[in-house]
Amino acid sequence: MAPPGAALAAGLLFFPGLFLLGRAALRRRGCPEGHAAILAARLVSSVQAVMASTAGYIISSSCHHVIDDQHWLAGTYPQFAVPYFVYDVYAMFLCHWHRGRVKGHEVAPPPSLRAAAGSYLRKDLLMVLHHAAMVLVCFPVAALWRQGKGDFFLGCLLMAELSTPFVCLGKVLILYKRQHTALHKLNGVALLVTFLLCRVLLFPYLYWAYGRQRGLPFLQVPAALPPAYNAAAAALLAPQLYWFALICRGAWRLFRAPPPPPGQPP
Repeated sequence: MAPPGAALAAGLLFFPGLFLLGRAALRRRGCPEGHAAILAARLVSSVQAVMASTAGYIISSSCHHVIDDQHWLAGTYPQFAVPYFVYDVYAMFLCHWHRGRVKGHEVAPPPSLRAAAGSYLRKDLLMVLHHAAMVLVCFPVAALWRQGKGDFFLGCLLMAELSTPFVCLGKVLILYKRQHTALHKLNGVALLVTFLLCRVLLFPYLYWAYGRQRGLPFLQVPAALPPAYNAAAAALLAPQLYWFALICRGAWRLFRAPPPPPGQPP
């Protein structure tokens, strides 16, 4: 059995190390510094998402009793993954910094650190708050407060990461100005479907699974739970609904027919 803290230490080494190795490999292949940093960050995010989704599937599929059944990954993977959210705050800032410097093929003068940080927080404040909540709230709940209960629900929540690789691929395609290709449209459909299933409809499914275990109708489940549980679910669902609305707006812009040229009837 691994010693206490081994998974946490492994995560501290793995995620920044993978970023540094990926960026160095891309630089050796002639990739510009800014693009190398952005691509390496997307790679790490995608790898973490695949690992989390796989761990989540293994956990949830192994727990037939949604409250009492346990799986060792439910205690290990959150420890391994929590350093990712700390690292990713820095990685997102680094990507923001490089995007701000590159204007087409021209390199703009570097902004001051204070200006770059302020711009970053204005643009990505919700994501930064999300990552902070994962570290300061969700990790203590998953690692300490649950006391071995609810591994099934933790596994399902880990599978919410399934949509992340499609987010990353979309950003890479935009970076290389491939947003009008068929691949970008297919990726957009995959993102829409996986986000809807794994991040939005996930919460009604969790309520349904709990009701099935307890023999309760779906609509009676919220009243059977402590108010704090419903409040936590609402707090987790709210940003997902906001991001899903942004994804739907982007999909509408992507798939709507272009306007006819001037002077040509529609």
